Amino acid sequence: MRRDMTRMSRRSRPAGEGKAVRGLKMTGARVAIKRPEASDAEWYLDAVRRSVDFISPWNPVSTERVAFAQILDRDASPSNAIFLVVDIADGGCAGKIAINNIVRGLFHSASIGYDAFVPYAGTGRMYEAMRLVIDRCFTPEHIGGLGLHRLEINVQPANERSISLARRLGFRYEGFSPRYLYINGAWRDHDRYALTSEEWPTPSSS
Repeated sequence: MRRDMTRMSRRSRPAGEGKAVRGLKMTGARVAIKRPEASDAEWYLDAVRRSVDFISPWNPVSTERVAFAQILDRDASPSNAIFLVVDIADGGCAGKIAINNIVRGLFHSASIGYDAFVPYAGTGRMYEAMRLVIDRCFTPEHIGGLGLHRLEINVQPANERSISLARRLGFRYEGFSPRYLYINGAWRDHDRYALTSEEWPTPSSS
């Protein structure tokens, strides 16, 4: 069952909600996704603060306002698209999904990074939100999508939750990238998973 965000009560809406969402309407049964706005800063940063211990083993974490300003700058770039995950029931910020390094030309590809926030992590909300974002990525540009052909997820081999999510969404293993990203003071190995528009939606993601 799909729900319209306009049905959220004013009391439960996060800062910035109730305004027009850029592009396609993106709502699911339990979550909606929205592009970030300046008024979302404290709502988003509160979610990051309560999730530091959960996120920090795998991704750099900053709870400073400058970190949200950087998100806005990245989202304004044609090479990136940032989506914030809204829990429809209580209006909380349930996560962030970043479409990074968008390359056009003959490639039409991008990479996806994502963080689930406490207390919503492990509840299936990120899976639902990722489906909405992937749909947006593979939707043609002329009807409001990003018009991509390929998406890539790079995950540290020990991050079992993220690998499980990628596989459940239908991403296939492509290879191993040694010393791929500099995280928490060291170059970290990553496994690479990918999905093309011809493969979406997959039976495992339905």
